[in-house]
Amino acid sequence: MGDAFCSDCKRQTEVVFDHSAGDTVCSECGLVLESHSIDETSEWRTFANESGDNDPVRVGGPTNPLLADGGLSTVIAKPNGGSGEFLSSSLGRWQNRGSNPDRGLILAFKTIATMSDRLGLVATIKDRANEIYKRVEDQKSSRGRNQDALLAACLYIACRQEDKPRTVKEICSVANGATKKEIGRAKEYIVKQLGLETGQSVEMGTIHAGDFMRRFCSNLGMNNQAVKAAQEAVQKSEEFDIRRSPISIAAAVIYIITQLSEEKKPSLKDISGATGVAEGTIRNSYKDLHPHVLKIIPSWFAKEEDLKNLCSP
Repeated sequence: MGDAFCSDCKRQTEVVFDHSAGDTVCSECGLVLESHSIDETSEWRTFANESGDNDPVRVGGPTNPLLADGGLSTVIAKPNGGSGEFLSSSLGRWQNRGSNPDRGLILAFKTIATMSDRLGLVATIKDRANEIYKRVEDQKSSRGRNQDALLAACLYIACRQEDKPRTVKEICSVANGATKKEIGRAKEYIVKQLGLETGQSVEMGTIHAGDFMRRFCSNLGMNNQAVKAAQEAVQKSEEFDIRRSPISIAAAVIYIITQLSEEKKPSLKDISGATGVAEGTIRNSYKDLHPHVLKIIPSWFAKEEDLKNLCSP
């Protein structure tokens, strides 16, 4: 039920929606105000043969240009009982015997999609990782290599190229047992293979400490003011020649900001766990940043005397 203007009644009246015909009808005079309208609401019934399948989706997935058949191949369903059981099961066996050239790719794409979902990555990164894997696979030189490490490395490179970098430790946490060393080797192998394919070096994108800051701060439960100060500080730190990795600088800046904050201060162990940087590395990075804290830390966040009273490394 809803309200609409009826041209016969000359006023707003209640209308009835006839979903089967797609008509909007005035409840007082019966005039059809709109006909054959399209129902844009979600599907409410299932079209599956199996009674236990409650999925209302009645269309296939999107096409995938990386697959030979575009991802639109026909798959024979499992038998549903009755007279057609023998026929369908026989066809299913023949289908399984046939060689599907995309079977390995489909499994790899599913694994990449699972890792992407666990890391909360956007679809563009997942698609880029699929494309990278397909290009490597087409060269037929990856046989015998650790498949989990190879897929994780594709995802790592895709994150870098889409300017949404993740640390190797973050990628490792969803890589089905592949170690950081294995992922690192796989990354070098992929970069080499793609370089041979194109004849030029692979663009990986530049990593900045600020790329990780908001995520690291969120892991530590820092408030908005501290997060803003950390982001400004890490941008200022790029003006100085601090020869540390961006991830180490981000961890050291977080350590400084938390020491200046009035809230409960996380321990060095907590910061190490949230950033994936070793405690010793954070200390050494803090030593390199300490001489510049007066210029790095925003003046609105901490007073000059507080910065001078920061513990010397």
